[in-house]
Amino acid sequence: MAKVRKDSKGNILRTGECERKDGRYSFSYTVDKVRKVIYAKTLVELRIKEKKIKRDIEDGLDPGRADSMTLNQLFDKFIGQKYDIKNSTRVNYTYMYDRFVRNSLGRRVIGKIKYSDVKKFYQHLLENNAMKANTLETIHTVIHSAFAVAVRDDILRKNPADQVMGEIKKSHHWKKEKVHALEFSKQRAFVNYLKSHREYYGWVTIIIVLLGTGLRIGECLALRWDDLDFDKKLIRVKHTYTYKPNGKGHSEKHIESTKSDAGIRVIPMLDEVFEAFLQEYELQKCMGFCSEVIDGYTNFVFVKADGKIYSETAVNRAIHRIIDAYNREETENAEMENREPMLIPHFSAHVLRHTFCTRVCENESNIKVIQELMGHSDVSTTMNLYAEATEEKKQEVIAKLQGKIIM
Repeated sequence: MAKVRKDSKGNILRTGECERKDGRYSFSYTVDKVRKVIYAKTLVELRIKEKKIKRDIEDGLDPGRADSMTLNQLFDKFIGQKYDIKNSTRVNYTYMYDRFVRNSLGRRVIGKIKYSDVKKFYQHLLENNAMKANTLETIHTVIHSAFAVAVRDDILRKNPADQVMGEIKKSHHWKKEKVHALEFSKQRAFVNYLKSHREYYGWVTIIIVLLGTGLRIGECLALRWDDLDFDKKLIRVKHTYTYKPNGKGHSEKHIESTKSDAGIRVIPMLDEVFEAFLQEYELQKCMGFCSEVIDGYTNFVFVKADGKIYSETAVNRAIHRIIDAYNREETENAEMENREPMLIPHFSAHVLRHTFCTRVCENESNIKVIQELMGHSDVSTTMNLYAEATEEKKQEVIAKLQGKIIM
């Protein structure tokens, strides 16, 4: 009969348990022929840990790895094995993780990170870093995906980041600004102002193309003259332009495949878009075509006087300058004419894509056609994010319904 072992307090010790000279308790166990030991201040605490270890072993989990691997190590493993993403996405994920996670939550061992820890970390980013919703969603994607690797590799039982974003989105800290299309009257005023002021005329082509095609700004900047078929009036969208951190303290220009396979598409040219391209081509025949080579590509449509491609930042800054100038002039004219000014809100190039989709939805009911024009993989994206009922359109619809609903 085996000898009954007891601790100094008379508690019977189980197999693998031991009371140490310093008063702490230890439990030794074997996993894959490797002996491991855990420690606790009390026997009660030790047995809670024992129970978890035994359950993990029974379920095929490795109880030791979760308490020895940090989130940083897990992320490095995840990103190193992630082969199904574009290089620009990999660079962006790494940049976001290194900037916001690596020196904080990333230092903790994954076995100690709970749901409440992840939620508290996200709330801290929103409150103290004044972080935008889209940025936090990217960080969550990275963290959740890394933990998913640990779950699949039988290191963790469950993902501590599961459902955290759902809770965060319910809090008062969550503010995701909705993008609104330009009202048609303001869209027309903006374009007319652009065309009638010589100092901004150089931006006419790219604004008309963005507004008349719904292209993403990166897709627009990546257009080359070879992508345009003037005979058939078609635009072949195949690439996107990116300018992102390279992880070495600098940013680099790249020409990559579109956001998704659905992004590779053919867009017919509106007459206004065709004329804008044609004018730009004739201008560059005199001034010179693109001289910059990016990833083996050249002959880009939208270039500066020095022959180099425009950046997204440059386009958005130009839009803001034009809006400021228009609003100043409109305010002065309204005062002289004793009327309310029609001011244009500040917007980015992405709003022009949003506006294009809204105009198309106002005039076309075939959702599949709209989805393919926009380059969306999922039709729900087209309808939920881009299709918008403007105030002007609602007024128009109600006017048409007069006398037809209540007889």
